[in-house]
Amino acid sequence: MRVLVIGGGGREHAIVDACARHGHEVLCTPGNPGIAAQARIIAGPQDADSLAELAVQEGVDVVIVGPEAYLAAGVVDACRARAVPAFGSTRAASRLEGDKAWSKAFMNRYGIPTAQHRAFSGLQDALTYAATCSLPTVIKDAGLRAGKGVTIAHSYAEAEAALQDIFTQPGAQAVIEDFMTGQEVSMLALTDGQRYALTPPSQDHKTIFEGDVGPMTGGMGVICPFPLPDEALAVIRSDIIERTLAGMRSEGLPYTGVLYAGLMLTPAGPKVVEFNARFGDPEAEAVLPLLTSDLAQHALDAARGELNPAAVQFGAAASAVVILAAPGYPGEPQKGIPLTLPPTGVGETIYHAGTALQDGQLISSGGRVLAVTATAETLSAALGRAYALADRIGFEGAQCRRDIGSRIGAVPESAPDSTPV
Repeated sequence: MRVLVIGGGGREHAIVDACARHGHEVLCTPGNPGIAAQARIIAGPQDADSLAELAVQEGVDVVIVGPEAYLAAGVVDACRARAVPAFGSTRAASRLEGDKAWSKAFMNRYGIPTAQHRAFSGLQDALTYAATCSLPTVIKDAGLRAGKGVTIAHSYAEAEAALQDIFTQPGAQAVIEDFMTGQEVSMLALTDGQRYALTPPSQDHKTIFEGDVGPMTGGMGVICPFPLPDEALAVIRSDIIERTLAGMRSEGLPYTGVLYAGLMLTPAGPKVVEFNARFGDPEAEAVLPLLTSDLAQHALDAARGELNPAAVQFGAAASAVVILAAPGYPGEPQKGIPLTLPPTGVGETIYHAGTALQDGQLISSGGRVLAVTATAETLSAALGRAYALADRIGFEGAQCRRDIGSRIGAVPESAPDSTPV
């Protein structure tokens, strides 16, 4: 099969890797230096029509869209208009991620459990309401912010600063919601709009610093699987995934692709923190190495409305991802730092998230630069392997959280030291 993967980050590297290991011919645009080892990189315009035309010209069997911005731009719509199977949500259906105010109202309409909340289109009304909220409270930019448009405000001053930042943008909306307590878990469903298959649950670590403090990032590390109780899984299936898919069909927005439910396991049961309309990043780098069946075939089947959930199979091992981020991230990251990568063993992968080549030298070119992944029979062993591999990478000044997995006590069998990478 010939597969076109759209995107150029760690998630897309993991998608390319999952397709390539089943022998498919993989093309990728815009790609990155790591992806280039497994796929043919194609440079060119990144607008929806140009990408769909590229798929036609290259005679691909299926397009897999990675980042949310491409979905919101209508790449899947443009491919379908040209009779090219595309795995991902349509522009209209991707509103589930791209418009958090709409998404929250959708959850209310269909009885999908989530936090109490209110949406605002003006700064003054939002500030007035925030002053009445119990602390901490959660302030969200309703638009796409690559996983970083969320502030957990522990004071009114923090809430005010977050809201003022949001409303510097034209046409901005903000969502203010109650703070939920419990363990966070990411649940991904591959779906053709009717049928779905769940991946193993995973847990991301969002803040930049250890102990879950500091600014939000796109994700600093993942464990998979997360030990999810059977009763919670049953609620997630019936009250969240199935209600969401049924609700989207009722709205005339049948949802295909990957439905990502970011969840909080509250004392009252699982509740939705937010939905994303694609593979999570870095969750994809943890989940896809455990996939034993053929991602490209599943993507094609789902795009055709023919997904066979029983065919989606995952191995019994565990995986761990440790992110190496550039100095300055999640603010202005330092770019151009030379990178030296060691050889990897079986069950070890270094996914490129923000890298470039400069005169033959691999350098940092983004905030989250490398996603260091390892698999093993246990979570603690996978974490130990991931940290050991990360410590062999040459990356001056890299930021690396050393507490991935600590929320559930999945400490590495050999505890990693705190030596800077």
